[in-house]
Amino acid sequence: MKKLITSTFVAIAAIAIYACGGGEHKPIPGTEPKGEPTAASTVAAANPKGIGKFQNVEVPAALDHSMADKGEAVSKTKCLSCHKLSDEKLVGPGWKDVTKRRTPEWIMNFITNTEEMLEKDPEAIKSLEICLVRMPNQNLTDEEARQVYEYMRKVDGVK
Repeated sequence: MKKLITSTFVAIAAIAIYACGGGEHKPIPGTEPKGEPTAASTVAAANPKGIGKFQNVEVPAALDHSMADKGEAVSKTKCLSCHKLSDEKLVGPGWKDVTKRRTPEWIMNFITNTEEMLEKDPEAIKSLEICLVRMPNQNLTDEEARQVYEYMRKVDGVK
């Protein structure tokens, strides 16, 4: 009787070990992912210039004060109700050191091509996951975007 109990116990243990793992993992038929890939699964590798028409923005070492002043005026009406100039998040992330973290192309593409950036750019998607609120397109012109970028440089201490 002891041999029968021992044999039964060994057989059950062997079945349990076999069923619990090891070897190649194969999906159970009928459980494979279906449908179109999600936005997150189709995210391209990070491009430091972002996605949009700005691929080469010339930025002189010295600040263009006139452009920065115009950018400040644009920012007050279209940006600063959601962004602080510090590193604190308001609705959107704070602007402190943004010009040190991002390229001018990335910032200007984000400002003018907001929807596509939030859908496809990995860094914009990460920002959205933190802020939880999609930035609305502010319909800035290319010139206004450049002015806002120059104001961001001023905030970051460029002289």
